Amino acid sequence: MAVNKSSNAEITSAINNLKRQKKNSAKANQNYTKSNKKSTSKAQNKAAESIEKTESGSKNRSRSAYRYSKNYRKPSKPLSKLKASPVKLTPLGGLGEIGKNITLYEYENDMFLVDCGMSFPDEEMPGIDIVIPDFSHIVKNVDRIRGLVVTHGHEDHIGAIPYLLRECNIPIYGTALTVGLIRGKLKEHKLLESAKLNVVKPGDKVSLGAFSVEFIHVNHSIPDAVAVAVSSPAGLIVQTGDFKIDTTPIDGHVIDLGRFAELGKSGVLALLSDSTNAERPGFTQSERIVGESFSNLFKKAGNRRIVVATFSSNIHRVQQIIDEAVRCDRKVAVSGRSMQNVVQVASELGYLNVPDNVLIDIDMIKRYMPEQLVIITTGSQGEPMSALHRMAFNDHRKVLIGPSDMIIISATPIPGNEKTVTKVINELMKLQAEVVYEKMYDVHVSGHACQDELKIMLDIVKPKYFIPVHGEQKHLVKHAGLAEAVGVPSENILIGANGNVVEICEDYMKVVETVQAGEVLVDGFGVGDVGNVVLRDRKHLAEDGIFVVAVSVDSVTREVIAGPDVISRGFVYVKESEELMDEAREVVCDVLEKCYLSNIRDWSTVKSRVRDGLARFLYEQTGRSPMVLPIFMEI
Repeated sequence: MAVNKSSNAEITSAINNLKRQKKNSAKANQNYTKSNKKSTSKAQNKAAESIEKTESGSKNRSRSAYRYSKNYRKPSKPLSKLKASPVKLTPLGGLGEIGKNITLYEYENDMFLVDCGMSFPDEEMPGIDIVIPDFSHIVKNVDRIRGLVVTHGHEDHIGAIPYLLRECNIPIYGTALTVGLIRGKLKEHKLLESAKLNVVKPGDKVSLGAFSVEFIHVNHSIPDAVAVAVSSPAGLIVQTGDFKIDTTPIDGHVIDLGRFAELGKSGVLALLSDSTNAERPGFTQSERIVGESFSNLFKKAGNRRIVVATFSSNIHRVQQIIDEAVRCDRKVAVSGRSMQNVVQVASELGYLNVPDNVLIDIDMIKRYMPEQLVIITTGSQGEPMSALHRMAFNDHRKVLIGPSDMIIISATPIPGNEKTVTKVINELMKLQAEVVYEKMYDVHVSGHACQDELKIMLDIVKPKYFIPVHGEQKHLVKHAGLAEAVGVPSENILIGANGNVVEICEDYMKVVETVQAGEVLVDGFGVGDVGNVVLRDRKHLAEDGIFVVAVSVDSVTREVIAGPDVISRGFVYVKESEELMDEAREVVCDVLEKCYLSNIRDWSTVKSRVRDGLARFLYEQTGRSPMVLPIFMEI
């Protein structure tokens, strides 16, 4: 019994100990929880007060919006607004050059293009018709391209569109005249049916993915020109396109400076502005000045026929010529395919007012006396295939220039075209025609803003960052200096180059990478198949000519059966250089004999040795290096 009592007592004692431990543990847990809640409550209230102070932004904002809640959790990220991604600009043409304007905008997964122009070949590109941008980077990102926005209808802004649409058929947005001119180009290239053309008006906005693009009316040397204001989550970017400030435009529509000022007040992240006339001080004259000059010159012409050469796209200029012709009771004929196309499109769309029975076909001019005619033609830049150039060299089938003609060249030579224009003027004067050009009279005014107008644009837009565009390097540098003079910090100005990917946000503007951007040469139907090697050969042929050697060889014995015969083109006059030709044949025979004795059977090696030996001989004898072309025929 004692044992049992002892065991029960031990068991009872153990149970009581467990109860005390459990009670003490519960009490400790309760105290810990209260302490924890008190600490957490203080931290949460403190956080809520901090948030209220940071994000209220206004004394009148209710503090109750940030009262402590039992469901409050400390955020893993700051509650301040997340910053937008930077917007990227990539000029693929138009920087460091005149023409070939095209700019790519990019925000995250969305892209769109502004303009797609061409440029004319220079003297280093023999045989080339036009030069267009390299679309490689665009084609790689075709799935992200939301559209093409066009600022106006000049060739340096629309000329490459048909070649772009061959690669990627994207929607195109432009004003009525611009789209009308594009439609004509696409019809010529048989792309019109599949094209997605959209007509907009100044003041309209279009959505292109993350971008919203607003069109703003500007003055230029062609109607319906616009600038674009590009809105994105990163900020607002204004691109002026080609513009000037004309207070007395022909069509009465003055540049919308008020809208530019409104955008400037709301905040503009970056401005891309036309730099073509950045070297010229003052203001660009109004187009009406040319009309007054035409009036005086038409009176001066008397009984002579008047031929006016101007840009085909300068519809305001064409309108003033027609108005003056009507006043002088003259008929108007149009020469040059591009001029005929533009006059037709502009007349159909109502941008050109031509009274009935004023326009006549160029084939009908022989039926009228000289004092009854005005001929409007292309060729103001001296282009070799233009109508005026053919007139100057008596190669025009319909117009023969003589002493009874007054020629008015209503244009300024584009940089690089001065020699060709001067050549045309000289040839016209040789035909005893009177020639009037821009340096003598006010027969041309620019369509681009001069320094004071560029400063006005900078002052009213007030951009944080500035990128000069549309011009050679000297124009870009000068424009950058103008921006700095009106208060844009030098560190906020970027002089870029084609292919630079410029990243812009509130905090910075910088070039982050460079993509492929160059020029593609168009020769006839060939696009891009003429490269540096072909151009080098063409220049070689143009400078030194060609020397061809033809040899007939027995296919088995490798003995010469006939020849060598030599043919020269553009090198020497064969009939007066027979001795040189004979010696050249002997040189070829010596090389062939050495190859035969050395058991050289590879025709590539034989041709190479003939070419080298003959080239060395011809240079020693003449000091010239024609292209040597050996031809071997196996019999």
